[in-house]
Amino acid sequence: MAAYIGLHEQIRSNNLKSALILAGFPLLILAGVYAFFFFMMGGKEHIDQVNQRFITTIPFVVGGVLIWFLIAYFFNASLIQMASSSRPLERRENMRVYNLTENLCMSVGMKMPQLFVIDSPALNAFASGINEKSYAVTLTTGIIEQLNDEELEGVIAHELTHIRNKDVRLLIVSIIFVGILSFAVDVLFRNLLWGGGRRDKDDNKGVLIALVISAVALFLSILFKFALSRRREYLADAGAVQMTRNSRAMASALRKISGHSEVSNVKSEDVKQMFIEHKALDGAGFASLFATHPPIEKRIAVLEQM
Repeated sequence: MAAYIGLHEQIRSNNLKSALILAGFPLLILAGVYAFFFFMMGGKEHIDQVNQRFITTIPFVVGGVLIWFLIAYFFNASLIQMASSSRPLERRENMRVYNLTENLCMSVGMKMPQLFVIDSPALNAFASGINEKSYAVTLTTGIIEQLNDEELEGVIAHELTHIRNKDVRLLIVSIIFVGILSFAVDVLFRNLLWGGGRRDKDDNKGVLIALVISAVALFLSILFKFALSRRREYLADAGAVQMTRNSRAMASALRKISGHSEVSNVKSEDVKQMFIEHKALDGAGFASLFATHPPIEKRIAVLEQM
């Protein structure tokens, strides 16, 4: 069984590890740019020129990434709502969900987020947003109907913890950086595939080097994103117990969710990664590095020790 190391110690450990993982994204992009100049300009024999070219390029790289980031960052709420096929959950439609959410928010002194619902029999939920104006908790109709009050309270508390700990903001940042690298790989691949015959050998070499470096950076960034997602789920489970003082109800909710979490009308993998449960990949060892969520059995085992 997974060892529970204590709520506050777990929070400190997870926050530190998540900060280190998140810091890796911009460093990865800059490292990729440096590697491109290194291989294109002759390596160690011309290291001074490589360093100089890299330094002069940094403002353009940072500026371009920043513009992309800001656009994606501030339009994420509407994009997530579209990708998840969610709609606002009106108070008169379900007073039960509103009362549970309001009581939890009052207990910790946080502003109540918006509530959305996905019309699906699946059992799932997620939190989203970047600030108090856009924070939201989205629930499926299935999870509202199938869980009792204590279990649903645990799920809502889990999602509120994601908001309180700024997990939703961290995850959105990771998704944006992965998107930047994914776009770069796609453009370079198409450029090499369709434009190679119109360029000389040196130009093709440059595009190929850039493609290989971008692909490696994308692979590493995806691993970073998955690691960040897994780490935040353990923290949100612990936070839900802190808010509700009911670890058994949270464990019971996860048992009901297990095997019934696939929301068929949501196609976006980025949105699915935000769900309380997303079983995209099973496996251990190396394969587990590509899982967006820790095994639900391990999460239940930890909760049962609280």
